[in-house]
Amino acid sequence: MNTQVAISSRQLRVGLIGAGIGRSLTPTMHMREGENYDLSYRYDLIDLEARGLGVSDLPALIDEAEAEGFAGLNITHPCKQAAVALVDELSPDAQTLHSINTIVFRGGRRIGHNTDWWGFAESFRRGLAGASLEYVVQLGAGGAGVAVAHAVAQMGARAIEIFDLDPSRAQALADQLQRAHRKCSFSVGNDLAAALNVADGLVHATPTGMAAHPGLPLEARLVVDRLWVAEIVYFPIETELVKLATQSGCRVLDGGGMAVFQAVKAFELFTGIRPNAERMMQHFNSLRA
Repeated sequence: MNTQVAISSRQLRVGLIGAGIGRSLTPTMHMREGENYDLSYRYDLIDLEARGLGVSDLPALIDEAEAEGFAGLNITHPCKQAAVALVDELSPDAQTLHSINTIVFRGGRRIGHNTDWWGFAESFRRGLAGASLEYVVQLGAGGAGVAVAHAVAQMGARAIEIFDLDPSRAQALADQLQRAHRKCSFSVGNDLAAALNVADGLVHATPTGMAAHPGLPLEARLVVDRLWVAEIVYFPIETELVKLATQSGCRVLDGGGMAVFQAVKAFELFTGIRPNAERMMQHFNSLRA
């Protein structure tokens, strides 16, 4: 990557498009890290709910950001899959996932990336080192779900069973990723209790547990101490699932690591600078405290 092209002006403006994102910690993480490199780094929140907009307004919002000289955008729920059709080029992982959370504007072109999968994988390696990936159950097959399942397969999972309120969406995810991961078996689940009875771990990749969507994504009795549990929701950091799994004696990974490491990679894409991941994690922890 050509760093000089990315940061030649020492001024950078990026943004985040999504719904209900008013309390996101991502802008602060990016801007604080930018200060360490003497960047004038502006990060705007473009909240669909606050503006009374929907996914159908995404093309106009991206056009507006590009016209205003943004270096790029982060994209979050519910726009990650819709944004794919609005870029000129996809990174290899984004091509596999058909879901993007980062758009870089460069040389008159829009390049779509997915840093969610890498963020989850890096967090998992650090927080659940040595956890068995023989048989994994995943809840959720949306934009975040496809990234997480890709990450779990990349880390060496032998089998992933996907559960979603819409079985056809789970089947589409399984079919999509099976082509890219021949050594991992993807299937669509219909009996969660039976699956968790033999699984090594549980990945949660739905909005349930977010401040705007409180609650548990499954029956509490199904969370038992022999399972590891990985959450992707980070606001609040202690979701009902994280709390329950901790109380049940499970090895638990909260959503904070994924939030930080996806931002680490997005920062690098926007600026051309490889940031200090440990410093960003420390800053994130101070914010959530």
